[in-house]
Amino acid sequence: MKITEHIDNAKGKTLFSFELLPPMKGQSMEGIYKAIDPLMEFNPPFIDVTSSREDLFYSETPDGNIKKATYRKRPGTVAVCAAIKHKYRVDTVPHLICGGFTKEETEYALIDLQFLGIDNVLVLRGDARKADPGFIPTPGGHCYATDLLEQVTNMNNGIYLHEYQDSSYKTDFCIGVAAYPEKHFEAPNLKTDFKYLKQKVDNGANFIVTQMFFDNSKYKAFVNLCRENGINVPIIPGLKPITTAKQLVNLPKIFHIDIPEDLSDAIHACKNDKDVKEVGIEWMINQCKELVKFGVPVLHFYTMGNPEPTKRIARAIF
Repeated sequence: MKITEHIDNAKGKTLFSFELLPPMKGQSMEGIYKAIDPLMEFNPPFIDVTSSREDLFYSETPDGNIKKATYRKRPGTVAVCAAIKHKYRVDTVPHLICGGFTKEETEYALIDLQFLGIDNVLVLRGDARKADPGFIPTPGGHCYATDLLEQVTNMNNGIYLHEYQDSSYKTDFCIGVAAYPEKHFEAPNLKTDFKYLKQKVDNGANFIVTQMFFDNSKYKAFVNLCRENGINVPIIPGLKPITTAKQLVNLPKIFHIDIPEDLSDAIHACKNDKDVKEVGIEWMINQCKELVKFGVPVLHFYTMGNPEPTKRIARAIF
């Protein structure tokens, strides 16, 4: 079932969903199941599975030269989605990214997803590799999420990369895109960032998932701006509780988000990470209660494979 159908069927009730990382290469699915099982009591209508691009590493050869190679730490997004759908009978949302994939590889992935009965995708540019100064497109791949979105909408219209393919077979994906209530860090200003989001919706995006945030006023202002400018698709808030003191520095550094002063002060007053986790969970519970009152369609949690904090929050909300 499509995300938009789940939301329509809820008739105004806020739903619960979460996001997972595929297992590291060489690991089994058992870790994924352990991250899912504690959260199934909240009846998630869908579960997101992230995708990651290849990274670079350097090693010294026996003759003293430096060898550069690439590897992908977390392969298997499509297979993980299929396994979750089979085991739990719940819809999955695979992430499609530009980095690390050619257009043909993306087309093959979309065909596989359609054959597997997976109805939803989340379209993203993806992150830069750690060794690169900025995002560098894969040769033969897409530069921007808008281009990747166009490929998915083309396939929904029966348009494939090669003219000789039978265009009578159309995919039927419900397409999600990302949004940044506090502005994407590469955008010169919020207005420019918003312009590209509007373009994505005009070009076929069916729902929006936001970057994590800790100040609901920014999310509300963002939603109001969208509605005033004709963006009427569901806007799903992305959420993650702070659980360690290091995240007070790392989250703004990595995700370019603000931490409210009250939350920052409360965390600084904690004696250890156990206290920090309690502060972070309590903040998120209050934040979620306010978002439910605001009428958000879904509370979407970035669990990072650790279900315990999300379980505590969900039990206080649902």
